[in-house]
Amino acid sequence: MVYVADDKRYEMMTYRRCGKSGLKLPAISLGLWHNFGGIDKYENGRAMVRRAFDLGITHFDLANNYGPPAGSAEETFGRILRDDFMPYRDEMIISTKAGYYMWPGPYGEWGSKKYLVSSLDQSLTRMGLDYVDIYYHHRPDPDTPLEETMAALDLLVRQGKALYVGISNYSPEMALEASRILKSLGTPCLIHQPQYSMMARQPEQGLLQILEEEGIGSIAFSPLNKGILTDRYLNGIAPDSRAAGPSVFLNQGEITEEVIAKVSRLNDMAAKRGQKLSQMALAWTLRGGKVTSALIGASKVSQIEDAAAAINNLSFTDEELAQIDRILA
Repeated sequence: MVYVADDKRYEMMTYRRCGKSGLKLPAISLGLWHNFGGIDKYENGRAMVRRAFDLGITHFDLANNYGPPAGSAEETFGRILRDDFMPYRDEMIISTKAGYYMWPGPYGEWGSKKYLVSSLDQSLTRMGLDYVDIYYHHRPDPDTPLEETMAALDLLVRQGKALYVGISNYSPEMALEASRILKSLGTPCLIHQPQYSMMARQPEQGLLQILEEEGIGSIAFSPLNKGILTDRYLNGIAPDSRAAGPSVFLNQGEITEEVIAKVSRLNDMAAKRGQKLSQMALAWTLRGGKVTSALIGASKVSQIEDAAAAINNLSFTDEELAQIDRILA
């Protein structure tokens, strides 16, 4: 059946200007880090992308090494684009990244111009695209001069292979330096992608302030803290959960009794707000407008629907915010 997008999709989502740019991003974005690889069921990934777009989620976030195997998430997304979304390409924000290990040898990771240019060429081929909307340097490179890495991003914009550029996992100091280099080249940094949630607040230690001062947007990855800030682990570790599987990003040792006690109290608080815990966690990340978008992952359509509904209640009282701080202290 030919996919036709819901004609009311833009009424279902809130859009926020990304820093001082002209680009707006949905408050909720969909990441393809997990569940879109070559080992995953294609039709499930396709259904999730369709439903996300119908809910007004226009931003889809990838990286060269997403899978597994590495590169297969981009291949899956390229197939979804060909099957369903080519008529809607101009309504989509598609991002990808490079920085982590992708292929063997001295040119397959980090931040050299050789790697960044080659990687984006490969990503475009896998997705069947002429350009991406946002291209990120995925992590700082301790051995490559930052001027070279930023010059590579600038070059790719001038070549028409990316419309905007961003950075991810940069410290406040490095983010400021990167921003100033990019400004001097004439290609401002659009966005920074840090890990940020109620349980991971490092961006509050200077990064968010620098982004605001520099006019850079932000998109928080892992706003549900690897799924811990959901009701998924309140009654133990389910056999089909990430913590029960082989994931290197969440293990059972992180689901302690102390953590679950805190999560249970947060869950009770969310219920009083008329939200699921996951929705309150997303709302917290988006509170006050300091974060442009919250980047979610999903393994099923219902999780995307729950996340999109978080925008229905993004406000917190001072007492609610203080209560969250007390619970997590």
